[in-house]
Amino acid sequence: MTLAEMIAASNAPAVLVRRDLHRHPETAFLEYRTASRVAAYLDHLGFAVRTGREVMDYDAVIDPPSVGQVAEARRAALAAGGDPAWMERMPDGLTGVVADYRFGEGPVVAFRFDMDALPVSETEAAEHRPNAEDFRSRFAGRMHACGHDGHVGIGLALARRLSREKGLSGTLRLIFQPAEESARGAAPMVAGGAVEGVDHLFVGHLGCLLPSGKIGASAVGFLVSSRFVVTFRGAVAHAAMGPQEGRNALLAGAAAALGLHGISRFAGAQTFVNVGMLTAGTAFNIVADTCQMLVEVRADDRAAHDYMVGRLHAVIEGAAAMQQCDVEIVRKSHMPGNENSRDAAELIAAVARGLPGVTEVLPEWSIGGGDDACLMIRRVRENGGSAAYCIIGSDIPAVHHAADFDIDEASLETGVALFAGVAQRLLGMQGGR
Repeated sequence: MTLAEMIAASNAPAVLVRRDLHRHPETAFLEYRTASRVAAYLDHLGFAVRTGREVMDYDAVIDPPSVGQVAEARRAALAAGGDPAWMERMPDGLTGVVADYRFGEGPVVAFRFDMDALPVSETEAAEHRPNAEDFRSRFAGRMHACGHDGHVGIGLALARRLSREKGLSGTLRLIFQPAEESARGAAPMVAGGAVEGVDHLFVGHLGCLLPSGKIGASAVGFLVSSRFVVTFRGAVAHAAMGPQEGRNALLAGAAAALGLHGISRFAGAQTFVNVGMLTAGTAFNIVADTCQMLVEVRADDRAAHDYMVGRLHAVIEGAAAMQQCDVEIVRKSHMPGNENSRDAAELIAAVARGLPGVTEVLPEWSIGGGDDACLMIRRVRENGGSAAYCIIGSDIPAVHHAADFDIDEASLETGVALFAGVAQRLLGMQGGR
């Protein structure tokens, strides 16, 4: 059944979409079912829909999926109700969707919604609501554990509501972004022109430890971050007959992992380091000749971030030298932090204060992490527009990215009403910025 058919029979489209996507989570650049169904529904509503190379620059994609991964994702999407015609327009993992609804002359007001899930195995606990109400993930090892399913639900319910509005002027643009979790999806969309011509951009996130009924008008605390893939290369040898002939890449990686977590911190700033994966070796009695590490550093200050990156290189290169190994350090993503436009955040606050069910509007709320939507926000502001990232309060039973993560679905309607109110104020105005 298409989303148009499902939504037509529903009084709660945001919840319906959220649960449909929760059953079918898809990870970075493989969101074929999600993106194709989103595109088909927006086309049904009368939006001018662009996707694939129309809105994403393949040359700006870091670590694109393989041909085999794309083929498998497309097969799975088709089997689960993906739209084949729209999938054909999304080659090579370019699953971003941009949809414009033109009411007439006036500003371009855009909203961004992320679509990807995480490589997390959903809990089997009976009290977990997706289990109790039969919308748990159908794919082992994949789960919507951050609320992006709810974000897409908000986006499509917003599209439905505003496409029926009368008396608006300007253009509504909805941006559905892949690969936020790996911080790789926004850059190719920015390079592909997805936010060009945008006068006002708004991004929201559910939860982030803000309770239901509250709105954080300006999300702050975005960390400057970089992620690296590190590969140590040594030499194999028999671990007993000739260990001296080996060059132990596993030991180099292990020493680096310990050294990285021991980097001294930077006075006056918050800094973080995490080795998220370390893989090496083939057998009990073979000196490992390769080792791969995934590591990220974050800081709330540019100078502190650059210090952490410098120490990262020194620690890794030193560990490699200890074992006489070669090492390659490749940066896979970078987020520069974020700065919201004051007028955009003030508009969010003003609209939120008039919404039923909103008990408190906070001027700021710390996100305590990052989001590559900051690249879109920065581009819009560079072009002379205004942009802001806000937090939509939602009670959560577990932290983001946990196996038992869930959201308060009542907060979805709050998100729809908030963004609808923002759009109505801006698109009800004549002129541009």
